[in-house]
Amino acid sequence: MNRSLFALRAACRGAQKIPSSARSQLNRQPTQNFASHHLLSRRSYSSKLRPFYQQSSRPLSDPRSIRLRLRGPPVRYCSYRRNNMCRTHATAEVTGGVNIQARELLPTNVIPRHYHVTLEPDFKKLTFDGTVLIDLDVADDSKSISLHTLELDIHNAKVLSGGQTVSSSPKVSYNEDTQTTTLDFDNAISQGSKAQLEIKFTGQLNDKMAGFYRSTYKNPDGSEGIMAVSQMEPTDARRAFPCFDEPSLKAEFTVTLIADKKLTCLSNMDVASEAEVESNKKAVTFNKSPLMSTYLVAFIVGELNCIETNEFRVPVRVYAPPGQDIEHGRFSLNLAAKTLAFYEKVFGIEFPLPKMDQVAIPDFAQGAMENWGLVTYRVVDLLLDEAGSGAATKERVAEVVQHELAHQWFGNLVTMDWWDGLWLNEGFATWASWYSCNVFYPEWKVWESYVTDNLQRALALDSLRSSHPIEVPVKRADEINQIFDAISYSKGSCVLRMISTYLGEDTFLEGVRRYLKKHAYGNTETGDLWASLGEASGKSVEEVMDVWTKHIGFPVVTVTEKDDSIHLKQNRFLRTGDTKPEEDKVIFPVFLNLRTKDGVDTELTLDKREDTLKVSGKDFFKLNANHAGLYRTSYSPERLEKLGAAAKKGLLSVEDRAGMIADAGALATSGYQKTSGVLSLLKGFDTETEFVVWNELISRVATVQGAWTFEDKAVRDGLEAFQRELVSPKAHEKGWTFTEKDGHIEQQFKAMLFGAAGLSGDQVIIKAAKEMFAKYMAGDKSAIHPNIRGSVFSMALKYGGKEEYDAVLNFYRTSKNADERNTALRILGRAKQPELIKQTLDLMFSGEVKDQDIYMPASGLRTHPEGIEALFTWMTSNWDALYKKLPPALSMLGAMVNICTSTYTTKEQLEKVEKFFADKNTNGFDKSLAQSLDAIRSKTAWVDRDREDVAAWVKENGYSS
Repeated sequence: MNRSLFALRAACRGAQKIPSSARSQLNRQPTQNFASHHLLSRRSYSSKLRPFYQQSSRPLSDPRSIRLRLRGPPVRYCSYRRNNMCRTHATAEVTGGVNIQARELLPTNVIPRHYHVTLEPDFKKLTFDGTVLIDLDVADDSKSISLHTLELDIHNAKVLSGGQTVSSSPKVSYNEDTQTTTLDFDNAISQGSKAQLEIKFTGQLNDKMAGFYRSTYKNPDGSEGIMAVSQMEPTDARRAFPCFDEPSLKAEFTVTLIADKKLTCLSNMDVASEAEVESNKKAVTFNKSPLMSTYLVAFIVGELNCIETNEFRVPVRVYAPPGQDIEHGRFSLNLAAKTLAFYEKVFGIEFPLPKMDQVAIPDFAQGAMENWGLVTYRVVDLLLDEAGSGAATKERVAEVVQHELAHQWFGNLVTMDWWDGLWLNEGFATWASWYSCNVFYPEWKVWESYVTDNLQRALALDSLRSSHPIEVPVKRADEINQIFDAISYSKGSCVLRMISTYLGEDTFLEGVRRYLKKHAYGNTETGDLWASLGEASGKSVEEVMDVWTKHIGFPVVTVTEKDDSIHLKQNRFLRTGDTKPEEDKVIFPVFLNLRTKDGVDTELTLDKREDTLKVSGKDFFKLNANHAGLYRTSYSPERLEKLGAAAKKGLLSVEDRAGMIADAGALATSGYQKTSGVLSLLKGFDTETEFVVWNELISRVATVQGAWTFEDKAVRDGLEAFQRELVSPKAHEKGWTFTEKDGHIEQQFKAMLFGAAGLSGDQVIIKAAKEMFAKYMAGDKSAIHPNIRGSVFSMALKYGGKEEYDAVLNFYRTSKNADERNTALRILGRAKQPELIKQTLDLMFSGEVKDQDIYMPASGLRTHPEGIEALFTWMTSNWDALYKKLPPALSMLGAMVNICTSTYTTKEQLEKVEKFFADKNTNGFDKSLAQSLDAIRSKTAWVDRDREDVAAWVKENGYSS
């Protein structure tokens, strides 16, 4: 899934001032906390007993396989050998060297094999009627059946076995805490038999963007249209129909949808039959699906337009509701056809479904969702107006589409056994989207931007004490949404990139193919991946990679030079700079990838606390060549100066230069280096020529500005003057007009420099932006190129007043283009005047902004002190309403808490946040809150440490009097 909230959280954790680069967090849809959402991963557990209802992948000669076949009727065990009928472990269980905490799981006495789900939505009552018939294998003598339901009214139930009714009215009870309905009956069903459970029920077409819910849109005539859509991941299938809502309980699904004849009905599979049920209604039954998990089931009922291509083996389509230009789906349609063919070749397995539909949904909490054969998206992440959108938006859409289609293999065909293996889905889909994007669009040079995007996102979150391991124990449904974050997505993908570099790409892909073929239609754990990669490479992959997935954090490698050698020492890196001895016991296998004038030595690994290496020609060396490794490197100031000189001589790759800047900035944050030294390093890169490096330069200046937001104004103005002096010459050199000759990267480069210079006070650019804005709002839509629309709007509001604000607000209200509307909504918060801040805050609960988008105006308010303070006041004053609108179990609340708190920088502000939440129930967003508090603590410690250092540097360099 491409979680919008994941990207949103990434934005929350970033600096308060954000460059308008291609992957600037304010210019991206949140990919979750939001995600599909967006590229690599790898980790390990030892293999464990597969559930018996899965087809064994062991050869018949394997005695374990024979035992399973001879033991009699199938009995389902959890992946950690839980006993039959137990819902939880009372104590932690150790399996494969990992401490597994208690999980809330259904009893194991019955096993679902097939569901026939029939649903009929009522758009007037905003409800749906349903029937589900579940075929079961009975693993134990049973007088009860428990399954998941949430906000469903069960009208009646029936239990059958052997063609006979076991119970026509079982006793129905509900456990709200575990979201389970239990059916008790008097006559036991025998072990080894078959059974059927039939349940009739009613549900709500809710407005929570979860389960089977309603989405609204504007018709071309201005009237409101409504459609019924679904979002099941992670645990919301239980809102749509009674089910065994755990990823390892795969079954086949047959879906029937009853709706008005004029409406389009979609599900995972193609249509098997269609029949008239009333004069104006039809019943559409879809073919039976392959084995799949409940979270991948999908259905849509609504008025939809469609385009189709036959460029792939099976039909590929894009759907959108009225009011959207369906031709804007052409880019995603053609890309999907090419991507599916490419993935078939690379992964060695054909896409197994008979069609691929992609649907734009007007109300969608995530960025996209990988439902098998029926991928759903936010409108802005599927439909692309190539004439009216910038290069960054095009790259974003490509990334999301390729991410979701990778899931058709990673997650759908082969599924993690339990949610602690989420990274096997999301890390792989993230990696695959970058991998395929690089093949399709080599001119985009995505692996260069990977270092400043995915890698930095992973390291930023994992540098907090409140981070979590890639394989994170998950017990309850309300904990699952919180791990759709930069660890599962970005760190997961970075581990995959690291192991791909270690093994070699061809060997890595061969291991991946073995993994997919061996476990197709089944469930896996990380150890299964390591085993396949080990078989393909002949290397002990699990031994090397196990540490990276099971432990929180990553190391910083400190380099000390002496004579012809360098001494290396690894320690856990924390952004707060206060690592305790008990937190620094893990030794990571660090792939050093030492670059010298002789090339890159890929064989060196630091697998102990300290070591010494001899380096010939020590005048030039650099660790972590191309930054494929998950660690920071701390050099002496003298070595940093030499590396800066080496960069100017062309001895460092683009990735080296960008990564070195990122490391230096992060190390200043945590106290390894002085901030003044980093500022001087940045100043020395004024002759840099590459977009990715400039992106990181501007981001690091913005990070310092963010931490100093509430400091002395003279220092803040001085930092802004430094950014202006650094960026403006390059911005003027590049210019801000765009031609057909500008490549994809050049467009983003110009746009980034234009925005960074103008928002730091470049008067020439501000004047040009104001002129463009006036012409644009007067009706000349050619006055602003889409690449700089956000920056022009931002400058208009930062340096303007109510007139400009009203113009942007009206633009939001009248534009028909989702990308344009999102730009305007994000920018409104730039206005600093108290009455305009209030107007922006009032907009969020006005009903005018969809719930999926309320983070957007909030994110703009984070760009100035007045907005940051107003956001927290708004959140605390409206907490009950916010909590109700965004229930914590549905993921967006944690992101909003992060937005409204994490930009604080002082001890007093930290205490204010802690005090407010002291008596609140934080279940469902406790990780987000902890990470926000950690981010504030980090900035507080940093500013306390370097307040005078930065003030002195600003003054000495002439940026303040």
